[in-house]
Amino acid sequence: MSEKVSTPTKQTLAERTTADLVKAAMSGWLGTALEFMDFQLYSLAAALVFSELFFPKGNPGIAVVSAMAIYGVGYVARPIGAWYFGRLGDRIGRKKVLYITIALMGVATTLIGFLPTYQQIGLFAPILLVLLRLIQGFGAGAEIAGASVMLAEYAPPRRRGIISSLVALGTNSGTLFASLVWFLLVQFTSEQQLIDWGWRIPFVGSVLVMALAVYIRLHLKETPVFEATQEELLEAYDRPLPKAGDGDAHAVAKPIAKPTERISVKAFLAASALRFGQSGNSGMVQTYLVSFLAVNLLFSKAVATQIVIYSSILGFLTVPLVGMLGDRFGRRTVYRAITAIGMVVIVPCFLGIVHGVGTHTVPTKVDGKIVEYFDQPALWFYISYILLHNLTVLAFFSLENITMAEMFGGQRRYEALALSKELPNLLTAGFGPLVAAWLVTLFSGSWIPLACLMFFYTGTTLVAALVMPEVTDRDLTEPKDAM
Repeated sequence: MSEKVSTPTKQTLAERTTADLVKAAMSGWLGTALEFMDFQLYSLAAALVFSELFFPKGNPGIAVVSAMAIYGVGYVARPIGAWYFGRLGDRIGRKKVLYITIALMGVATTLIGFLPTYQQIGLFAPILLVLLRLIQGFGAGAEIAGASVMLAEYAPPRRRGIISSLVALGTNSGTLFASLVWFLLVQFTSEQQLIDWGWRIPFVGSVLVMALAVYIRLHLKETPVFEATQEELLEAYDRPLPKAGDGDAHAVAKPIAKPTERISVKAFLAASALRFGQSGNSGMVQTYLVSFLAVNLLFSKAVATQIVIYSSILGFLTVPLVGMLGDRFGRRTVYRAITAIGMVVIVPCFLGIVHGVGTHTVPTKVDGKIVEYFDQPALWFYISYILLHNLTVLAFFSLENITMAEMFGGQRRYEALALSKELPNLLTAGFGPLVAAWLVTLFSGSWIPLACLMFFYTGTTLVAALVMPEVTDRDLTEPKDAM
């Protein structure tokens, strides 16, 4: 018999077994892993090969900017998906919506691997890439939010932080897997093989992750918090349509009860500010910085992928540790400490990266010319990147998911959480790398604009951490928001 996992709150909630909790955790982990695998697959592909595959040959810096622009296009659809699926998830349940979002994301990611290139069909190649990025974004807009809500509403108090950190571990797993696949491709295929067919392998292979996630979600139970707080909405949704002549000729649609509570502007702004820093830093460190290392600092492609792998491996310790600290000392306290430390390390870490190129180079042919790429950076290069990634990206994300879920009330938690994640995401992770690429070009390849952007992102989250209330172990059946 499985051990019972109960969540004591003001209302009596349905019990779930430990097996149910494990399924929910696996579901959230796999969905988030798939999303961030796509995130890293595209960012690495944009840095390493997409500029050559989907755009006319010419200035490599402009080609990278174009590839990053298409990367950003995917984020345009995310707030729309957040609004649509978030509202749906608050009415028909978390499980049903998460099944749809994972399928949309997985199919679009897989199809990228079958796209023809610019050399084959001209401008239709980037157009098709944009279309698939839009479909990915529409599904992804409610994926992490749904996984965060699912785990928060499953997990018992005093352990929500560590359990919800599994969502953040999903991001780490996806990033690590994508980086590892690209590293192996770079190591064991020639430059021409990578361009001809090697780049397709990780996109096509992502279908396996999608299939496993869909299978688990088909066998997942709804969260006990949703069942306790949304029973009337479910009854209204499942009520059959009235027939003509039943005395209500105007009732032509299924009645769906509307929540009585509105989303608090204060809670929404505070949650959005928490997200702003994490997603902005993620766009800098996990997306654009990879291109910056290869194009501006002339690191070899192997080094540019290796460093993400090493940092992601360490993240398997950082993420649950920060989640445990949040359970022990409170989300607000740990948020304040992490953001303050993050502000301090930005400049030293950038200095360590740009001055850690080393002296050994390997000649590589690029557009008919021989370019010397650094392939043996100094130790402090690795230390600097790993500190920057873990302190300003992974630690933030470990805290973010549960904190934002606890900040909102039960009636509109999914919608509010999804929108407060994806609207800032559109500005930062979506178009932040594009802005960074433009600023670096404007300032002749300098790292200073990147550090300034990260100061701005991290500072925004620090302000939110200073003004937000403590929400640790808040009653999730409470309909009102925390602010």
